[in-house]
Formats: sequence, C-alpha cells, structure tokens
Amino acid sequence: MLYQWHELWRAGMAPFACWADAGARAFSAPGTWLASWPEAPRIAAGYELLHRLGKDYEKPAFGIDLVDAHGHACPVLEQEAAATPFCRLLHFRRHADDARVLERLAQDPPVLVVAPLSGHHATLLRDTVRTLLRDHDVYVTDWIDARLVPSDHGAFTLDDYVATIERFIARLGAARLHVVSVCQSTVPVLAAVSLLAARGEATPRSLVMMGGPIDTRESPTAVNTLATRKPLAWFEGNLIHAVPANHPGRGRRVYPGFLQHAGFLAMNPERHLQSHWDFYCHLVRGDMEDAEAHRRFYDEYNAVLDMPAEYYLDTVRVVFQQHLLARGGWDVAGERVDPSAIRDTAIFTIEGELDDICGLGQTRAAHALCTGLGADRRAHLTVAGAGHYGIFSGRRWREQVYPQVKGFVARHAA
Repeated sequence: MLYQWHELWRAGMAPFACWADAGARAFSAPGTWLASWPEAPRIAAGYELLHRLGKDYEKPAFGIDLVDAHGHACPVLEQEAAATPFCRLLHFRRHADDARVLERLAQDPPVLVVAPLSGHHATLLRDTVRTLLRDHDVYVTDWIDARLVPSDHGAFTLDDYVATIERFIARLGAARLHVVSVCQSTVPVLAAVSLLAARGEATPRSLVMMGGPIDTRESPTAVNTLATRKPLAWFEGNLIHAVPANHPGRGRRVYPGFLQHAGFLAMNPERHLQSHWDFYCHLVRGDMEDAEAHRRFYDEYNAVLDMPAEYYLDTVRVVFQQHLLARGGWDVAGERVDPSAIRDTAIFTIEGELDDICGLGQTRAAHALCTGLGADRRAHLTVAGAGHYGIFSGRRWREQVYPQVKGFVARHAA
C-alpha cells in the first residue's frame, strides 16, 4: 500500500506545484506590475522553492548535441543501437562535414560506458559521456525504469544484468572495445568479462572500473554497514512493493525510486537543507548562475527510477552480504565467476579519496582477483580530495581523471 499512498500524495501535490510555479513566474517576469513590488524577489524565490520541493522530476535528457573532437565542433546524434526490455544501448554518433575529420572519428576507439542501476538514470553520467566523446566512439547503457516494463516481460535478476552486458559486448565486438564501468556496474561488468574469458571468447581490450563495490569488506561505509546489519528478509519485507495500476509495469515487484531518494537524502540531510536555503538566497540576490547550477544538479539528483526487486535483492545478497565475487563463490547461470581467467583485458581501477559510498580499497580489490594479468596490464588511481561523484563528473574528472583514462585506453588500443 505504501506505493499507492505515494502515488496519491504525488497526484495531490501536482496542482500545488503548478500553483507555486505560476506564482514564481508572476513575481519574477520582467515588466509585470507584480515584479515591481519591493518584496517581489523574495516572494518569487519562495514560490520557486515550493515548486521544486513539490514537483515531480521526470527522467532528464542527455542533451549532448555538440562536442569538440580533434579540434572540430562535431554534431552528436543520439541513437538506439540495441535494446532489451530492461535496457537500451545508446550510441552517441559524432558527425563532421570534413572527410579528414570523419576518418579520424572512425579511428577513435569504441567505449562502452556501463551506467549503474542503483536509483538514478544513466544521464547522471552526462559529463562522463560528453568528456569521453572528445576522443572516443561512445555507447551507454540506459536502464529502463522498472515501473515502465510490463510484468509479462518477466523478472530481471543480477544474472540477467551480467547477460545483458555480455550481449552488448558481443554486439559491439570485443576486438576493439573498451569498457568503462561506474559504481554498482563494476561488479556485473567484471563478472561478464570473467565469464567470457573463462569460455575462451574474445574480451574487451581494457576495463576501467570507477568507484565500485568489488569487495565491500574493505573500508566499509554507512551504505555497506546498513546492508550487513539487516537480514535479506528485512529488505524484502520493508523495501519491496508492487507497482500501482496507473503504470505499465503494474503488479511488478520493485524497489521504488521514491524510497531510494529518501535514503539518498537521509545520508546528508543537513547538506541538502543548506543547499536549498542557498538556492533561495541566490534567487533573492539575483545570482542566476548559481541558482541555475542548483536547478541542474537537483533536476538530475531528484529523478529516480524503480529497480526490479529480484535484481536489487540479488545485489544485496551477492555483493554486500555474502561478498561472493571477492570470495570466489559467485555462480552466474551455473558458471563460476573467476576473474583470474582474464588474460587479454587490461584493468584500471579508480577511487576517490573521500568516497563515502564505496570506501577506499573496495575497487582496488579487483587487482587481487585478476591474477592472470601482468603488471603492464594494470593501473590504479586514487583521486585526492574527490568524493564518489567527483571521480566521474565535474572538474576533477575532466582535469585529473580523464587524461589518465584517455592515456590508458590509448595504450591498450594498439
């Protein structure tokens, strides 16, 4: 019933959010008599804050239309390269009207960016994708909100996630492919590459793992502690709900996005309260640049998706409670995941010094598992002063991390 109550609350808040939006516009529109009131900036700021607290946040667009590649401004076309009921494989195809530029674009190494399925949409990696497009042909996994997937498509498990990655690697061709995995996706991606290697199939040329829970026994965070303090039955009984009848996936069991969002906010409530107060002050002072930065961040942060219940519970059990990958006891569809079988895929692990989601050492643990690789096929980077998001988005990503990722891919693309 919790999901149904949330939907009722959301429907009730919609008129209020529209009213607050109209009030904000009325008291801020240039040239109107309401905007000329002495207290108009404060009134408009208050209305907009109320609007943003009450509105429904839909999935944002990537909005990558133009990138600078090889010294030229290249238009970008977002295309669907492949699809399953639970995921779309997006291709950001770059174009140019100069034959020499087109030739260089065609020679750029293909990169598959595997977005995490952990609450937020793949658009959270917008900065990651935009930066990679300077020198690479980029594909991204765009996971579909589980409430939008009709229940007749069946369940989606962690094993299905691994199989999806294998399918996309085969679709793109492993011979030239490089894979970048972020956060949660590092675990199923490492499993997929391990299984391909164990079967003697082609594997990607390199694998970059960024801030992922390969072994959550290393430097446990609050997220890891919560997962180990509660039994799996508690997660199933308290966090899993059926999708209401007003969505295509009605009846499907999911971990709802609104519960995940509440958990995100509960991790740092003071920071979010201060951020919203700062947003109000920016609007009152007319500091539109900082106000717009706030809008962009929370338009992304507040847009969440439902996760399939089977996948979520599998992840809690396999990754956070039983540590099966790190302990060598994980079987996917009857096959044992053995990272030591990897021989031809170079690995690069990246961690943030101040990461409060995946602690230091959790991603680096992959090196202890991939014993079949020599020193020339390994690299690690700890980004000083960076939190979880800073290693794949923002100034540190663009200026410190990306140059090393670019160099690593280039070395192993030959």
